[in-house]
Amino acid sequence: MNGSYYTLLARRFAGHGPRTAIEAVGRRLTFADLEAISARMAVSLTQLGARAGDRIVAQVERSPEALCLHLACLRAGLVHVPINPALTAVELEYYVGDAAPRVVVIDPSRPAPPGGAELLTLDANGNGSLTERSRVLPPRFETRACTADDLALLLYTSGTTGKPKGAMLTHGNLVSNVRSLCELWRMTSEDVLLHALPLSHVHGLVVALGCAWLSACTTRLLARFDAAEIVRELGTATVFMGVPTHYLRLLAEPALDHRACTTMRLFVSGSAPLTPAAFAEFHARTGHRILERYGMTETVMITSNPYDGDRVAGSVGYPLPDVELRAVDDEGRHVATNALGVLEVHGPNVCNGYWSAPEKTSSAFRPDGWFITGDVGRIDDTGRVWIEGRASDLVITGGYNVYPREIEDALLEVAGVSDAAVFGVPHPDWGEAVVAALCVREPAIDEKTVLSALRSRLAAYKLPKRVVLMDALPRNAMGKVLKQTLRARHADLFSNRVPE
Repeated sequence: MNGSYYTLLARRFAGHGPRTAIEAVGRRLTFADLEAISARMAVSLTQLGARAGDRIVAQVERSPEALCLHLACLRAGLVHVPINPALTAVELEYYVGDAAPRVVVIDPSRPAPPGGAELLTLDANGNGSLTERSRVLPPRFETRACTADDLALLLYTSGTTGKPKGAMLTHGNLVSNVRSLCELWRMTSEDVLLHALPLSHVHGLVVALGCAWLSACTTRLLARFDAAEIVRELGTATVFMGVPTHYLRLLAEPALDHRACTTMRLFVSGSAPLTPAAFAEFHARTGHRILERYGMTETVMITSNPYDGDRVAGSVGYPLPDVELRAVDDEGRHVATNALGVLEVHGPNVCNGYWSAPEKTSSAFRPDGWFITGDVGRIDDTGRVWIEGRASDLVITGGYNVYPREIEDALLEVAGVSDAAVFGVPHPDWGEAVVAALCVREPAIDEKTVLSALRSRLAAYKLPKRVVLMDALPRNAMGKVLKQTLRARHADLFSNRVPE
């Protein structure tokens, strides 16, 4: 059975060939252009020896060609492995080593990662060896008949310990989720999506683009998130998807009001909790109630507030069609309605496990196949879901996942640092801020010194926003750092800060 995600999209593309698919700065691509460019890229990748199931690592800036590369991988049965362009060359090495790609596509300004993969380049303007090779090829490629179980994406995620792990998302995962979201959110070809999300995450690559492509609507691809620009552009769009930090930035713009949103019909928020205060202020300023949803890299979307009906502040709504959700105790037993428990999910949206990590896959799933999210929440008597916290120490800052262990390891390599613990605390702008608590051997070490040492090793969003020095970290009898104690002690660190 052909369960190809691309085949599903191609049926929509075929009926809307001349319509504008992507608008970027000074550029316009139709759905027919997407078909042609992705066909050429698919031919180019296969000419380099890429075969069905091979991984294609791509660390590139956002551009129409980057989207076409995603489509090329889908139609050739290749596994797209998008990597955040903010990550350093040192960080990229791990992903290349773990994914073992056939081809690596990077910005031409970046150094080539080690390994035996073929190397192609693609810059923010869509130029590079990938486009040079592809543009001379015929725009014809026979799309591979993938099954629902064939891998489509390898998206890296992690808990608070250990190395990042690749969630194996199948064609079936993407098909089921995008179909449900398009229907739930009433997406049509008349919509215009204003897109400022990263293309290396589920939110921007699958949820936003998938909905736009399956509905055959226009995507206005912005070079970056710029609050003032987005407020100006809202009058040309109908749908915007963002993270809570985006909405806080928009609320800081005086021009955001009812008049700026006259064409808008839907604002979606996810990737981190939206505060009730932000929800209320946005409604008062614009007349729109933000639609919150809940998902993970491993599951794509799990729940959504309704399009019609109440969008309740603080709630992430109801499970998607065909998705089951339950709250359980530490033994995996159902908890009572409205009682807190660890949320577990089952359905066609759940990934096939983690790449080359059977032990991690095994620990993430119950014997009956339910995926353990690690999030703590409750399900009320109407079936509405409320997320109350996380079982792990994962920090979500500005919609990005930050994993303390990685930063702690980097801190312990800074000369003079003897002990380190990284945790998150509330932040009025970013949702959560990364904070590092350090014990040092040298009194000359300060926050500036530490951050300077980290900048070449870590992406900017991972850098601690504050470094606090301590004589000793709080630990329990087993020697484990009591991060809850640290979070409580520093919970008000940013409470008096005015959002930027």
